[in-house]
Amino acid sequence: MKRLTVMMPGQGSQFVGMGRDLAAADARASELYERADEALGFPLSRICWEGPEDELRRTENAQPAILLHSIVTWNLLPEVVRDSAVAGAGHSLGEFSAYVAAGALSFEDGLRLVRRRGELMAESGNERAGTMAAVIGLEPELVAEACLAASGADGVAVPANYNAPGQIVISGDVAAVEVAMREAESRGARKVVPLNVSGAFHSPLMESARAGLATELETVRLQDPLFPIVANASAAEVRTAEDAAGWLVEQLTSPVRWVESVGALATEQPDLWVELGPGRVLCGLLKRIDRSQSSVAAGTPQEIELLVESFDA
Repeated sequence: MKRLTVMMPGQGSQFVGMGRDLAAADARASELYERADEALGFPLSRICWEGPEDELRRTENAQPAILLHSIVTWNLLPEVVRDSAVAGAGHSLGEFSAYVAAGALSFEDGLRLVRRRGELMAESGNERAGTMAAVIGLEPELVAEACLAASGADGVAVPANYNAPGQIVISGDVAAVEVAMREAESRGARKVVPLNVSGAFHSPLMESARAGLATELETVRLQDPLFPIVANASAAEVRTAEDAAGWLVEQLTSPVRWVESVGALATEQPDLWVELGPGRVLCGLLKRIDRSQSSVAAGTPQEIELLVESFDA
């Protein structure tokens, strides 16, 4: 049997129309969309399929929409494929999706948690305006230096996402991030791109969201995952419910250590990495991190069919 590593995408992968083909092709998918609407008390399925884009992009909508798409895709995989999972991880929001796939969170609890997480993050962004920027072509140490040089009276800037070699996202107060962008350029960054986001995610500016998320996690039943999940904040495998809860809270104000997380997942010696949900961002990052690994994206009926065929080959 092949050894499978599961990857779940994060916010930014959403698009209007996402998952509509899955629901049209399979009654099991349609049922999950109906359950999601009932669990959340509003028509998330309509927002996913019809938009408008501005409404789907809102943090509190995008997060449950992406988790829903990922878990629908996971549930459409044959049992033999799902049983072959040896480890998993998700990028930011995707870490919650990974825990749902691993049986640590129920489908409904996962949806409600990320809906509330999105609300808390949006509230933090309203309380203290922040932003993010992608730094391309600069070593992590130099990005950290740029952020340190920019932090002071105008606020704080920190590395937020270590996505791939030469691709790091910084986050923080608007003025500090603007200074950090210039500092990164002066240190040799090939490109620095401001991101259209509603807050300074994975930075100290999300501190006010931590208590709210911790409270929400106390209201759900967390179980030990059926396979280990690599936590964003530690890049270490999580095998217990207690550790899962702690790292999910820590993640809000800590950087996403995706490069290190891929390294930890690789120790499980998977035969195939599969990205479940909208898009193929994580497959692209994996190729930049470790070209020796084989990956596929599975977010449409056709991609699921190809995955199953490759699995049987």
